[in-house]
Amino acid sequence: MRSVACLIFDGVRAFDYAVIGEVWANRTSRPGLPAFELRVCGPGGARVRLGGGLERVPDAGLDGLAACDLVLVPGVEDPADARDPAVLAALRDAHARGVPIASLCAGAFVLAEAGLLDGREATTHWALAPELARRFPAVEVRPEVLFTGGDGLWTSAGVAAGIDLCLHLVRAAHGQRAAATIARSMVTAPFRAGGQAQFIPSPVPAGGGDALATARAEILAALDTPWTVRRMAAAALMSERTFARRFAETTGTTPLRWLLEQRVLAAQRLLEETDLPVDAVATRCGFGSAVSLRPVFVARVGVAPREYRRAFRAS
Repeated sequence: MRSVACLIFDGVRAFDYAVIGEVWANRTSRPGLPAFELRVCGPGGARVRLGGGLERVPDAGLDGLAACDLVLVPGVEDPADARDPAVLAALRDAHARGVPIASLCAGAFVLAEAGLLDGREATTHWALAPELARRFPAVEVRPEVLFTGGDGLWTSAGVAAGIDLCLHLVRAAHGQRAAATIARSMVTAPFRAGGQAQFIPSPVPAGGGDALATARAEILAALDTPWTVRRMAAAALMSERTFARRFAETTGTTPLRWLLEQRVLAAQRLLEETDLPVDAVATRCGFGSAVSLRPVFVARVGVAPREYRRAFRAS
């Protein structure tokens, strides 16, 4: 994988375009790396308007994709925009020839519009994932991962996850040392643990009636309490059945699932904002111990509590 094409067209995000250039362009400060050839291709070879008011004249037209070992599609500023049919056809032709194709962030919408993601797993920025799933129901959208793919098609989540995917592709083709060298020159990690679930905010639902709101506030103020549905229902002055039904109607989930979610969110905040030992964090949030917290935290966030603290601890 030496010859790499970056496909650009009006509306491509400048950041994603720059990421591709940083990873795949040759740098004299990267001795020992394969001699990558990065070719920027666009419709007709005409000047392209990137996001942020930038412009770029491609090195080649869409026919330039034919001679490349990999095609990279940057994200787009507006996923709702219809794409040039020539761009979509060029992607389909490249895929039919067996050329691997990878998209960054909202570039997944372009691959989906070309029909390349039908019946496949794909991801995009977590905020755009519901729209991708709505517009392209044949695509299995996975909003929790940083990147996904295989068999010649890859997609990544938002912004920095495009770097993760590019480094993964370098690693797969040229080995860990090559990926680590590029990551070091970019001052980034060669591999990030977990997925984008750790970046998705999960606010506490508002409203829902005074009794339910009061009960939720009481529960949140005492997460270390051994809450049961019966105890929560009592705080809301309701029967268990009525409480469970009303709670699900208001929050879209069950009381115990909501409680677990709030405990994990509280643990995230304490890991970010305090120096409390992980055992103390676990106790305050109702898990009892770090041993009990870890599997739940990993399942929800994608990384272990200590890894999360290293990544997000406020300076």
